[in-house]
Amino acid sequence: MAAALQAMGLEKGARVAILSKNCAHWIMADLAILMAGFVSVPLYATLSAHGIRQILEHSGAQAIFIGKLDEYSQQKEGIPSDVKKISFPWYGPEEGESWSQLVERYPPLVSSTLHPNDLATLMYTSGTTGVPKGVMFNHRVFSEVAKTEDLVMKRFGLTHPMHLFSFLPLSHIAERNVIEILSLWTGSTVSFVESLETFAADLSSVQPHVFFAVPRIWAKFQEKIFEKLPPQRLNTILKIPVVGTLLKNKIKKGLGLSRAVLTISGAAPMPIALLQWYQQLGITIREVYGMTENGAISHGNLGEVKFGTVGQAWPGVEVRLSAEGEVQTRHGGTMQGYYQEPQLTHEVFTEDGFLKTGDQGSVDAQGYLTITGRIKDLFKTDKGKYVAPAPIEMKLLTNPDIEKVCVVGMGIPQPIALTILSALGKAKSKADIESSLSASLQGVNVTLESYEKLETAVILQNDWTVENGLMTPTLKNKRNEIEKLYLARYPRWYHEPGLVVWE
Repeated sequence: MAAALQAMGLEKGARVAILSKNCAHWIMADLAILMAGFVSVPLYATLSAHGIRQILEHSGAQAIFIGKLDEYSQQKEGIPSDVKKISFPWYGPEEGESWSQLVERYPPLVSSTLHPNDLATLMYTSGTTGVPKGVMFNHRVFSEVAKTEDLVMKRFGLTHPMHLFSFLPLSHIAERNVIEILSLWTGSTVSFVESLETFAADLSSVQPHVFFAVPRIWAKFQEKIFEKLPPQRLNTILKIPVVGTLLKNKIKKGLGLSRAVLTISGAAPMPIALLQWYQQLGITIREVYGMTENGAISHGNLGEVKFGTVGQAWPGVEVRLSAEGEVQTRHGGTMQGYYQEPQLTHEVFTEDGFLKTGDQGSVDAQGYLTITGRIKDLFKTDKGKYVAPAPIEMKLLTNPDIEKVCVVGMGIPQPIALTILSALGKAKSKADIESSLSASLQGVNVTLESYEKLETAVILQNDWTVENGLMTPTLKNKRNEIEKLYLARYPRWYHEPGLVVWE
């Protein structure tokens, strides 16, 4: 495929995109692009036509691989007519040239003239606060990431080829690190999820040695367990000698984690109560921290686990806090900058080369980092007081009846909590939900300053999803978009009586 790409007449450094869900050909396409001396541009498989066109035009992509997709008929309008198309076998639509025919037509590439400082990829951020930016990585960064990950794996005795399970988007830095880079470095086997419907069965059949998921996935696992064993009954059985151990092992095997040496959560904070619950099952979930711009190489609970923190700095990572408490990092796996955005690149780096993450944090005496919020997420109520929503949201999410929450307060005297109910919450009566959420608000408010106290929780009818543009592909709230949708209704909700308001 690398030879076929070169035969298309693209100049060295040309951008070639990949639009597909996870599959073996995603990684093969990425490697072919890099071997041929081109720059890969991964696209989230859930992007709209508008989002696809935005990135293809900004990157100047001249070709695109089209693969395993659910809604290609609604996405294809986003691909400019002059962009060459190559379709994966088996999975995707028959668009442009066929992968199978191309690899039969051209002999293998026998040499590659790459330099460590050559641009390798443009990874577009998922964009919680605005237009996605193209993060530039050269080949040297991939090597630095691989070396750092290898050191981490050796800490856990994972020195042999492993079995890995890929289901989070490969267009995201964390999955690309754990699946593509780590598998190549260690000679490991990768199994890919077939579909959303087969996810549980696929994971159970693989039983990976390393498993990385976002908090929402861990919460979903818990919900599925509770459907079979209500919390009270589960707790009772776990306390019984021998029987409790057998149940733990059965649950771990059912989840697909019986062989997992390293279980990780990242991309968003995970409620401490949920971490503790998994600990009771014998599953230690290690929260990690990073971002696209620093290659997702920053912090992790790699030794002793401290719930509520994202752990200590990874090997080779320098970290410091600015005067405002902003987390700043420096490491060989950091990006070169934002593509075609020299001013933004200048603004995100300090004069001595530290990356400004935009996250606020605190570091304890042992070097464990706690993320306390986003600098730009601060909002001001009409009392003139600044409120950091993230810590408040974390406290509310300890209630299993709440799936998603966004604390807001622009233009009203006190903050309110926009709330999406979980499956457990939706199964309860209106009275029970009002009682549950009222208790949560009262419990949280006791811990807050007067200007931070929540006036009410608003239960919304419509979910926030990637598809409706209210969440990123990594399942983070798009706060700006949520604010745009509901801002005009804040005053009315604020003035309604009671601690719980229904939309």
